[in-house]
Amino acid sequence: MWASGDYPTLAADLIWSLGPVLVDAVGVRPGDRVLDVAAGSGNAAIPAALRGGAVVASDLAPELFDAGRRRAHEAGAELEWREADAEALPFDDAGFDATVSCVGVMFAPHHRRAAGELLRVTRPGGRIGVLSWTPEGFIGQMFKTMKPFAAPLPEGAEPAPLWGDEQHVRELFGDDVDDIEARRQTVTVDQFASPEEFRDYFKRNYGPTIAVYGRIAGDPDQVRALDDALVELARSHGLRTTGDALQWEYLLVTARRA
Repeated sequence: MWASGDYPTLAADLIWSLGPVLVDAVGVRPGDRVLDVAAGSGNAAIPAALRGGAVVASDLAPELFDAGRRRAHEAGAELEWREADAEALPFDDAGFDATVSCVGVMFAPHHRRAAGELLRVTRPGGRIGVLSWTPEGFIGQMFKTMKPFAAPLPEGAEPAPLWGDEQHVRELFGDDVDDIEARRQTVTVDQFASPEEFRDYFKRNYGPTIAVYGRIAGDPDQVRALDDALVELARSHGLRTTGDALQWEYLLVTARRA
């Protein structure tokens, strides 16, 4: 799914600023061993490397790495790229000083398993930082809008935006972390001149949206209904014409491995 469309372009156009926000919150320092889980094209991994971290960018979709490597080269950042499943990371226990994920690990279907992996690979006293879309925010509401048209979640899977619920994340990490902090923030998106432009951009570039449209492609009424629902979503959040901006809410959680 994530290899369809053009997620690297979407990340660069709309949310590249979130990577430095996460890196700042975790406090990456020169010499830190840093793992970015579900790194995509590196919007957290590259800033961490520019801070002097020894960074591994891992993702289940290595098709995204070429764009990440190009962007890292342009920025003058050196880091390692590794194919890896967030629910079964191929790294040693306690191997990293900081483990981060920017709107990435939230899409691993089994949340407790993925959280356990974040904990396992982080050394005692190391830092963990996770940035996720909230259920109530724009992207969380986009997933809610698409849900009636999407395939049911596999048995045991949990909805991605739950990672944007503070209580859920606290329960996932439990007593395995200290100094946990969570705060809601927003990123401003002013890329789109109209609700229709937003919808068409996501239909072209965003894997989850592409997957939903692929599922209903044979039913013009369903396609039309989803088209209209996404336009109404953007309009209801204040996007009507050129110059209007969307505010996308996310939850930023930082903690220290106990």
